[in-house]
Amino acid sequence: MKTFSAKAVDVERKWHVIDAADQILGKVAVEAARLLRGKHKPIFTPHVDTGDHVVIVNAEKVRLSGNKETEKIYTSYSGYVGGQKVETPSKVRARRPELLIERAVRGMIPHNRLGRAQLRKLKVYAGPDHEHEAQQPQPYSL
Repeated sequence: MKTFSAKAVDVERKWHVIDAADQILGKVAVEAARLLRGKHKPIFTPHVDTGDHVVIVNAEKVRLSGNKETEKIYTSYSGYVGGQKVETPSKVRARRPELLIERAVRGMIPHNRLGRAQLRKLKVYAGPDHEHEAQQPQPYSL
């Protein structure tokens, strides 16, 4: 029996819409990462981008369980002395709510060229409106 390996030209990409309103951040991110990687397809191949496009709406209404809204911290370091920045999810939500979901999904896909290509198919919007109606995205329920 030969091992099947998908080719980039064989992949049919669909568009999915996930409504993140009142959903747990981790559950939304897991499903988005699964769809972006293509793990839900029978032709999944780890080294080929077989995933679909994902549009996430209502990112500002996503929930975090427990005390994570105030106790979890996101850190970034510029490399300079005193260049460490620390933010809580509540501050990130006030500044740019899409970033919460983008960071969560980025941590769940490969950290290489393939992962960056897959992450480009993720579109996150703070409100209920998005600009991808022409692609006829299908609602995806969690």
